[in-house]
Amino acid sequence: MTSKTVTLTDHTTGKSIELPVHEGSHGPDCIDIRTLYKELGYFTYDPGYLSTASCSSGVTFIDGDEGTLLYRGYPIEQLAEQSTYLEVCYLLLNGELPSSDELHQFSRIIKEHSMLHEAVRGFYDGFRHDAHPMAIMVGVVGALSAFYHDATDVHNPEHRKISAHRLISKMPTIAAWSYKYANGQPFMYPKNRLSYTENFLAMMFGVPTGTYEPNPTFVRALDLILILHADHEQNASTSTVRLSGSSEANPFAAISAGIASLWGPLHGGANEKVVIMLEEIVHSGKKVEEFVARAKDKNDPFRLMGFGHRVYKNYDPRAKIIREMCHKLLAEMGGENEPLFEVALKLEKIATEDEYFIERKLYPNVDFYSGIILRAMGIPLNMFTVIFALARTVGWISHWNEMMQDPESRIGRPRQLYTGYKERNYVSIENR
Repeated sequence: MTSKTVTLTDHTTGKSIELPVHEGSHGPDCIDIRTLYKELGYFTYDPGYLSTASCSSGVTFIDGDEGTLLYRGYPIEQLAEQSTYLEVCYLLLNGELPSSDELHQFSRIIKEHSMLHEAVRGFYDGFRHDAHPMAIMVGVVGALSAFYHDATDVHNPEHRKISAHRLISKMPTIAAWSYKYANGQPFMYPKNRLSYTENFLAMMFGVPTGTYEPNPTFVRALDLILILHADHEQNASTSTVRLSGSSEANPFAAISAGIASLWGPLHGGANEKVVIMLEEIVHSGKKVEEFVARAKDKNDPFRLMGFGHRVYKNYDPRAKIIREMCHKLLAEMGGENEPLFEVALKLEKIATEDEYFIERKLYPNVDFYSGIILRAMGIPLNMFTVIFALARTVGWISHWNEMMQDPESRIGRPRQLYTGYKERNYVSIENR
């Protein structure tokens, strides 16, 4: 608690109260309004919680104006260059980077828990053949508590750790099987000799009749995407996980709720929109410049997807990192000469040189490059958000675990500004 306070005065009644101000290690200070209703009888009104801190957290920090993203205090640039996804998972879960022995042990545990209960395999048969992979993800992850109910005591730290490890280890298998089911292909089991990312690619693209060897550039590119999407502070899906978990729902149910939130096109579908836009431009037969002109026309509803960011008012730090990988992948595959990627590179050049985009800071964001990379790797559009969910699982479970240890945590109960009818009397049906 800090000695800093602000005074709030109700000029209708003349009553004033002092509200404490909490200082974080980064970011704006927060006014503690918990006594506001008790003292003055008011709620605050903040649609979307854009100015409200719903919790205190030490997991991730974003400064959108400066273009900063920190995982447990470590800059995303350093982690992306020097770390692996599993090392980042350990960091987010435990708060510190692992020693060599700790990382080896953690990796071993994740590999050994990558298989699913065999009965889960039959669960997939309950879905229509054309079910969206995200629909399958929501259902299967939510059902895991029926298979792994031996460690769902949310107040037991060891149970929480076991559940976290199970979710991180099994999510690639669940995700890959959702792809296989949608394509009518045989399910592939995980192999402990492969790395986390290699395993996912092998389960997605491997078949029983052949041997699949993951392309090393694909592996590094996908591992980078997983690192960059591992967490992003209190976004819609993370807040959903926290709100669901605040009722002490089991972690599988809470993560399933997060997947459902991520599925929304305003959240996890941005990189899909990038590829759809690029395909629209290619199939139109028109020049890229014509679409850029439309994007500048405020009377035209057309928008360029993958440029600018709601949070980052400067350059998205993740985009700087993934841009280099995107160009490396396209060059290695010779994909720069494919129409879709030619359009993408032209758009990137225009956005980084045109004063209209520079003045408005409409730089290519992480969704722009990740969409191109996933498309180049042959991953279908309906799997883009699934991979996002795979990456974000560790962030969700880290926030959930942090909340379960927070003595100030309460069951979520947002208030409202009621604008409906005042009290009125029932009218019998013959008099209506």
